[in-house]
This record gives sequence, C-alpha cells and structure tokens, in this order.
Amino acid sequence: MDKFGSMFGDTLASLLKAPITERYPFERREAPDDLRGRLVWNQENCTGCGLCAQDCPAQALEMIVLDRKAKRFVMRYHVDRCTFCAQCLASCRQEGLSMNHADWELAGLSRGDFDLMWGSPEDVEAVLAGADKPEIEVID
Repeated sequence: MDKFGSMFGDTLASLLKAPITERYPFERREAPDDLRGRLVWNQENCTGCGLCAQDCPAQALEMIVLDRKAKRFVMRYHVDRCTFCAQCLASCRQEGLSMNHADWELAGLSRGDFDLMWGSPEDVEAVLAGADKPEIEVID
C-alpha cells in the first residue's frame, strides 16, 4: 500500500506543476559556442591540397581540383555522411574550414539537401556537367 501512496503523490504533484519540456521549435535556445554544426568552406584560404578530404574518416568531403595554379577548386560536402568530428579542421593548415555552431538543424526533405557543392558558380557547373572528364582531379 505504501507504493500506491507514493505513486499517487507523485501523480498529483505532476498534475499541479507546469510541464518541464520546451516547446521546440516554437521556443528556441541559443546554440552553445562550441557546438559542431555544419561545415563552412573559406575558398580564399583554401589551397586545394585535399588534406581535409583525405583525413575525413566518414568520407564526407571531396576536393575537386579544376586548375591548381588558377585556384579553381570545388568542395563537395556530403552532410549526411559527416560525423562532425572536426578532423578536417585539424587537418587544414590554411584555416579554410570552420564549423558554424548556429547551423545545427540539418533535417531535409530530399537527399539533395545533404549534398552541397561550394565554389564559383561556373566551376560548380563545370563539375556537374563533366565530372567524368580525366582533367578533373578528385581528392577524397
């Protein structure tokens, strides 16, 4: 009978208190500064060495080199493969990668939402049009 009384007391107390849950997504908190969110590529700092892609344990990055001397690179980022381990940041000597702590809501309605390509629009179009051409060097 003692267990029943304890359970009844807990039930009555929870009925009189306000819920402890948050009303997400209607009420949002600020993301912590050290949260590892979506990857951000800084094309100006990138040299196209591909260390980030080679060291990625999830194979979430591809560096596509169109012309190394002219600094024409396209970075392909597979968000759905990324484990947010930040190994790519540690591997990049030029500080060409960072993680956006505020961009952590990564749900999408299609698979295309998880396949990002960064670079100049002309270079991205060239890669999408002729990814099978031998003069394009893919580092992954």
